[in-house]
Amino acid sequence: MINFTVGPVQSSDEVLAVGAEQVPYFRTAEFSEMMFENERLMKKFTHATDDSKVVFMTCSGSGGMETAIINCLNRHDKALVVNGGSFGERFAELLSLHEIPHDEIKIEHGKALRPEHLKDYEGKGYTAFLIQKHETSTGVHYDMDIVSDFCKRNGCFLIVDTISTFLCDHFNMSELDAGVMITGSQKALACAPGIAVMVLAPSALKRIAENKCCCQYLDLKLALKNMERGQTPWTPAVGILRQINVRLKEIEANGGAEAEVERCAELAEYFREKIMEYNLPLEIASESLSNAVTPLHPTTQSAYEIFLKIKDEYGMWVCPNGGDMKDSIFRVGHIGCLHKDDYDRLVAAFLDLRDKGFI
Repeated sequence: MINFTVGPVQSSDEVLAVGAEQVPYFRTAEFSEMMFENERLMKKFTHATDDSKVVFMTCSGSGGMETAIINCLNRHDKALVVNGGSFGERFAELLSLHEIPHDEIKIEHGKALRPEHLKDYEGKGYTAFLIQKHETSTGVHYDMDIVSDFCKRNGCFLIVDTISTFLCDHFNMSELDAGVMITGSQKALACAPGIAVMVLAPSALKRIAENKCCCQYLDLKLALKNMERGQTPWTPAVGILRQINVRLKEIEANGGAEAEVERCAELAEYFREKIMEYNLPLEIASESLSNAVTPLHPTTQSAYEIFLKIKDEYGMWVCPNGGDMKDSIFRVGHIGCLHKDDYDRLVAAFLDLRDKGFI
């Protein structure tokens, strides 16, 4: 099977080899040194300040989203959240669950975030802003400069979910003045799922120190205290942390984060050009694309039926959607260990389906 989804994605042979090894004991100096190296490389690749910190939480990216909210926000905040798809909606649901006062900026599926979306919220006392840099469900890549400028003008603490865009699109945490950046092990890090990585700016560290967390397992005070010695408060997903170490060093050896971004961009451009070249009945369903994924709207067939056909008859996974997007949009990812000839096979499958009258 060739995996064109947006997570889990295909791993390199080096990462897979680590996953095949026995999981070692981790309360050791060697494990601590590896964790410090993971922290150093994450700070480097996100352009975080030297006094920022990194924590590695054993949970999904959604666990990282909730961790950020319960550690950095409280009922005295007034949050603004961009809701343009399934994951923006998840942020809003988490804010409601934890009784954080908030308003939603609702963006139509497939549409870009524009300055006019924010103008009605200027000077209204908002203290926090939550956004997906890339709304994975719809394939819309938001303009973070617009958001950053708004937050700087209005004194908002910025929480950014970069789960599906980290290492796919340019991201400079320091320039954006972001407080929290969240990503996951199974996206462009191309490891097994199970670790949420959070980069925390000094502004986040201050909020964490002053805020009472309502969950022991997700308490960042404990995570930060243990990370001082390169450890975690609880037993982590040791094997995945070892995979992350191999992958981060792999990225560094291949030219760093910018080189990985360019690699994803090249694959995305190659695939999109093929879709246009063969005039396939698949419309790109986003007006603001990330390098991470191409969202496609089939004009002649259910998106989910195409997902099933590609999986069952051609031995490849594309990424389906759920809810009200189940039949209208599927996605093709450009992250993980993929090459141009893999996309040639996928396009050949689309052409075969067209020749058979299925699409």
